[in-house]
Amino acid sequence: MKLKTILSIFIMAVLLITGGNLMSGAKTNDWDKTFPKSEKVNIEKVHFKNRYGIELTGDLYTPKDLKDEKLPGIAVTGPFGAVKEQVSGRYAQTMAERGFVTLAFDPSFTGESGGTPRDVASPDINTEDFSAAVDFLSNHKNVNPDKIGIIGICGFGGFGLNAAAIDTRIKAAVTVTMYDMTRVSAKGYNDSIDEDARYAMKEQLNKQRTEDFKNGVYAKSQGLPDKLTGDEPQFVKDYVGYYKTERGFHERSIGSNGGWNTTSSLSLINMPILAYSSEIRNAVLMIHGENAHSRYFTEDAFKKLKGDNKELYIVPGANHVDLYDNIEKIPYDKIETFFKEYLK
Repeated sequence: MKLKTILSIFIMAVLLITGGNLMSGAKTNDWDKTFPKSEKVNIEKVHFKNRYGIELTGDLYTPKDLKDEKLPGIAVTGPFGAVKEQVSGRYAQTMAERGFVTLAFDPSFTGESGGTPRDVASPDINTEDFSAAVDFLSNHKNVNPDKIGIIGICGFGGFGLNAAAIDTRIKAAVTVTMYDMTRVSAKGYNDSIDEDARYAMKEQLNKQRTEDFKNGVYAKSQGLPDKLTGDEPQFVKDYVGYYKTERGFHERSIGSNGGWNTTSSLSLINMPILAYSSEIRNAVLMIHGENAHSRYFTEDAFKKLKGDNKELYIVPGANHVDLYDNIEKIPYDKIETFFKEYLK
């Protein structure tokens, strides 16, 4: 396989599935979300650190009628690289309307969260980010620390499942339109990259590391196209339809504005995140669209899970991006019922 083809597949696998993370110059409490503000919840900007000392920034959503009581808490993030003002905030606000204390947060190196260099992903640190959010919720005055769940969307569905495998405080985990970022980075879509092609890809990426060090800056990979030619795969058209239009555009979003560091995916290639998912004992609900190009990630991951508290739910007629913001397709009722059963 030619190197150009290898890199094209790689970039498609790691970049075109993302929403964004350009660093904001100033933090603001003004409404800057891509979804309408609910009058049923209160929203507070919060900050907390993960165990690597990186300060994460989140939006805490609480029901407006909240008294001096402790409710179940839910941490939410994703899609891979997206900011909390996009998909995760929409989910968090909706679940707060339904009686949960929810935290939509930006992962390390992205959005309003800290960490340098910017625009980098890490299997370990991004899994840890979920546990850091659980740290925060466990110590919040209005959260019952024994009733905490997570929602991981797109690439953070995989990291969320990994977090559920290591963090026993996560009593219930929901994945939505999940990607296994380590699998797709190492093997391409539908496992189309073989060992030789992967080796050539690693050679090119490590060559780029040398150049980055020499230049003192991290080269960026291409992101989504600003304009479509019509020849792109349907899922790329779907991403552009979300990230590049008023529907989902956000100034801090890579999907809207830029690309990851080219070498960001090196650790993703070499560190499978779902190796211990079969050891998850707490409840898991995995949701995916019937017509999503990424459906096989969820179905394959679900096969590894054990126990009668695991469920796979396929949304009829939905594609990958429908579960970002299509309120007619997102099964909020299903998610609410799941959390109320396992966080009771």
